[in-house]
Amino acid sequence: MKNTFFLLLLSLIFFTGCKNSDTKTEKTTPESLGISSRSILNFIDAAEKTRPDDLHSFMLLRHGKIVAEAYWNPYNPDNQHMLFSLSKSFTSTAIGIAQAEGLLSINDPVISFFPDKTPGNPSQNLESMRIRDLLRMNTGHNTEPQFIRQDTNDWVKAFLAAEVEHKPGTRFVYNSAGTFMLSAIIQKVSGETLLQYLTPRLFEPLGIENPSWETAPGGINVGGWGLKVRTKDIANFGQLYLQKGMWEGKQIVPAEWVEEATSLQTSNGSNPDSDWEQGYGYKFWRCRHNLYRGDGAFGQYCIVFPEQDAVLAITSGSGDMGAIMNLVWDHILAGLKEEPLEENMEVFNILQNKLSNLSLSVLNGQSSSPLAESISGQEYSMSSNTEGIKEIVINLQPDMQSISFNFGDRTEIVPFAFGSLKNGTITLPTGTVQYIASSAAWTSPDTLQLRTYLVETPFYYTHEIAFGEDEVRLKRKTNLSMGGGPELEIRGRKK
Repeated sequence: MKNTFFLLLLSLIFFTGCKNSDTKTEKTTPESLGISSRSILNFIDAAEKTRPDDLHSFMLLRHGKIVAEAYWNPYNPDNQHMLFSLSKSFTSTAIGIAQAEGLLSINDPVISFFPDKTPGNPSQNLESMRIRDLLRMNTGHNTEPQFIRQDTNDWVKAFLAAEVEHKPGTRFVYNSAGTFMLSAIIQKVSGETLLQYLTPRLFEPLGIENPSWETAPGGINVGGWGLKVRTKDIANFGQLYLQKGMWEGKQIVPAEWVEEATSLQTSNGSNPDSDWEQGYGYKFWRCRHNLYRGDGAFGQYCIVFPEQDAVLAITSGSGDMGAIMNLVWDHILAGLKEEPLEENMEVFNILQNKLSNLSLSVLNGQSSSPLAESISGQEYSMSSNTEGIKEIVINLQPDMQSISFNFGDRTEIVPFAFGSLKNGTITLPTGTVQYIASSAAWTSPDTLQLRTYLVETPFYYTHEIAFGEDEVRLKRKTNLSMGGGPELEIRGRKK
């Protein structure tokens, strides 16, 4: 797809305590809340050793207070982050609220909301599919309908046209398309998008500011993914569920719904050692150790510890979500004690220092090259490529280092620094501003590497730019795969 490099971007500390997310905070320590500073340090150290550059942030709550909050530069407390399928838990919550308002029942047939989009002579399986089946990933499909990955302008009609091979309620199949249908139902019964519906009912009470949600054709929020919020917003959402839907003295979500949504509603396997085979609720996963969570691709988590009265929110860019959860069980869960612990200010201060100096890695190598003067400012015409890049220009002037990508109709400039991260922005074709942070290093006299973190997403790119006498070769790889095509490799010549 043309301009995939930038379109992907689109689809793309301290110890304080607060009761029920009150903005007035009180100084506290992990030990006062029953977990040692050492346990948290061990979690961070293990993550940085075994999963380097995976974690972007976390917030741990205990007894309604913030135990620890961490952000790896360039991520910060104000950044929203792509949630991917963690969005599903918010969509489920909208269904629970709508049922309490009398707008629907989870036992309603799905086709009853869309008579104009239901195929003639619908199958018995389609007729018997209920909202409850959408919530439990029990729609009856043999595999998830793939229309979302196709050029389809009416996702509702396409979903209802997909063959339903099994009786709904009898087969667990992970189904983001089914979660989209929940969003479509909310919009049908309320006259508002999912985002609009949840804003006064959930987002505003929890202090979730400026959430955004990707929109499907027809103006329907996609539901199954596409929500972006801050780390503390994820933590507050988990705290709401821990408190059985109660927030600052008001029942935001029915307690009965919280209990039902987070309980085992369908079996999804029998492996006692897998956190994906402990059962599934209404867009919530059951975990080992009698916990539950919402999660999203590449390591977005909202983990609720009911017995320990704790919540852990994590954002990351990981290719092994299970490995991160294992670190949580080994260090955070194991460290949660019933009573306050003896204070250890020495370790507490070490932890504070650690949290205030967290950063994702920068590239290692030389900061200069004998070629730098001759290539700085030189324009290179690039061969035909799927990204639509026409020209690149490397600027190596002090304090002005950058690479420019010229697409013909626009130019995107990516600033970078040697030995540190340089923050910047690019403007997408839609006009959306994307925050980035980049470092660079010469890995050999003729090869420059550039790493660009796409802030608010799990992704970063690494460009390798090799210079010849009159030509340049540019290769790009990403840290995570979304099942796309091969990595970019193009050549160019001096103009």
